[in-house]
Amino acid sequence: MQASIVTPAQMVSARVQTVKGNKATACVTRTISSAKAQCFKGTACVPVARKAGVAASRAASRRQVLVSANADLLACHGGDAFLSAEQKAELEKICDMIAQPGKGITACDEGPATIGSRFEAVGIENTEEARRSYRQMLFETPGAADYLSAAILDPETLYQKSSTDGRLFPEVLMSLGIAPGVKPHLKIYALPGQSGSTVMQGLDSLAVRCKEYKEAGCVFAKWRSPIVIDMAAGQPSDLTIETNMQDLARYALICQAEGLVPIVEPDVSLTGSHTLEEALAINVKIQSALFKYMNDHGVFMEGTILKSNIVNPGKGCPKSYTVEEIAAANIATHRRCFPTAMKSANYLSGGQSLSDAAARLSAINKAKTKQDPWNLSFSWSAALQMPLFQLAKGKGGEIPLEEMGKLYIEELKIASAAALGKHDWAEGEGDHVAK
Repeated sequence: MQASIVTPAQMVSARVQTVKGNKATACVTRTISSAKAQCFKGTACVPVARKAGVAASRAASRRQVLVSANADLLACHGGDAFLSAEQKAELEKICDMIAQPGKGITACDEGPATIGSRFEAVGIENTEEARRSYRQMLFETPGAADYLSAAILDPETLYQKSSTDGRLFPEVLMSLGIAPGVKPHLKIYALPGQSGSTVMQGLDSLAVRCKEYKEAGCVFAKWRSPIVIDMAAGQPSDLTIETNMQDLARYALICQAEGLVPIVEPDVSLTGSHTLEEALAINVKIQSALFKYMNDHGVFMEGTILKSNIVNPGKGCPKSYTVEEIAAANIATHRRCFPTAMKSANYLSGGQSLSDAAARLSAINKAKTKQDPWNLSFSWSAALQMPLFQLAKGKGGEIPLEEMGKLYIEELKIASAAALGKHDWAEGEGDHVAK
């Protein structure tokens, strides 16, 4: 074996060739930083600098592995990697605003088609002005702000103005002490091979929309992930749960990075024939996955709010349960899953009547003890609004806003009392009767 001769002290770089017989087997350019080289028996002369470079490269690789390992170890950083102390304080300030005891959220984020179908069912023409004036009633009825801490808006409503003073609704709401938020997700999509289970779309462009909504005056957002319990089909499967809960975690992370408090909504439907015991086990599985993924993503938990379903047996469940048994299942779910870092859980109504939703919320709050630190309140849409729509029947297409406003305040009084555990329900209200 022959080795090319390296001329010391004169060359900055040299071509080192190893030749076996007459055939070159390697040809590598090396940088020489020292005149000294070591020759090894049967090999080319290897510069000392090359050995040092290899050692440095190995050390750098070890450091990279260590950094990577530390990054994984510190993934649950709670926002420290992307939020300043001031940004965290602002998120917590909005959470405190939403989590006021005895106050709750009016959810009026139905899209034009959804609210339009409700209008048309009672003879109201579905126009933008009809939607605007109706929602103004929900925000500005005298006394509503005494019971509301927040309002969830459809993007259309962000850019509509109050006829009272011409201000945009987000500004009006903030002036009333009601935090304005928005529904940022897009359309629902059925997961292939999952028996109709779904996932919500819209993460790809979420940051851009959040920035736009923030500039429009929003201080929070709300993302809904609907889930159906179907025991015969084995749903929700692990894939269904993981996909939806990881989406909620990514949504929360993006919201906080854009300055919005994320309300996370795992919405388990009332449909089905599952028992309360089955509902408890499945809700615990869903929520424990949600909070794990939120922590894994580095979400600032103190700057988030939960909006979840009341844990109930399916509507078709053949077994009866009292409202107190339902309340106990909900407290158990929170105690097993809900981080004490989060200030409030605001229940959705999810197809429950106002009387049942209020009875169950009040019973849940009555069942709380000193070990349960959360504010447990409401974020209701249909439970509050469906009775209002009935007032429009037979009115020739007119929206009876004054009459609606009076009933709305009476409903909010009931909801507020339930959020404090002070609503006394009638016998049978909130119970599940066997089907």
